[in-house]
Amino acid sequence: MSTNELLKLENQLCFSLYASSRAITRMYRPFLEGLGITYPQYLVLLVLWEQKESTVKELSEKLDLDSGTLTPMLKRMEAQQLIERKRSTEDERVVNIVITEAGLTLYEKAFCIPQTLLASSGLSLEEIHNFNIQLKRIISSVNASTK
Repeated sequence: MSTNELLKLENQLCFSLYASSRAITRMYRPFLEGLGITYPQYLVLLVLWEQKESTVKELSEKLDLDSGTLTPMLKRMEAQQLIERKRSTEDERVVNIVITEAGLTLYEKAFCIPQTLLASSGLSLEEIHNFNIQLKRIISSVNASTK
């Protein structure tokens, strides 16, 4: 590929990832609106459905979100009674996030989302899985090179 070809929009990996991320997020929107949550809130709930509790720092690292983005979102989720924020008794700088019954109730309602979106993607589960592995390799390589 020539240098001129490298600078074409259609050859930019970053643009393909950006456009696919936006498209996938649009696919989620109607389901998440039905649950009364945003996509980033859904990501927080995915972690909490699995772990039941996490610290803000752990969520920040796992979701690759800074605390300036995460904290206001967690406050909104607490106002919706999906989570509770509790200061650690051992270290008051640590804030624990605990999923509530209301947050757990959304799990049952969200259970169909991955299967529905997989079906509408036109890809097989194996194709999605393999693509996800490749994306994680890219993320890991990029993160390693920018540290």
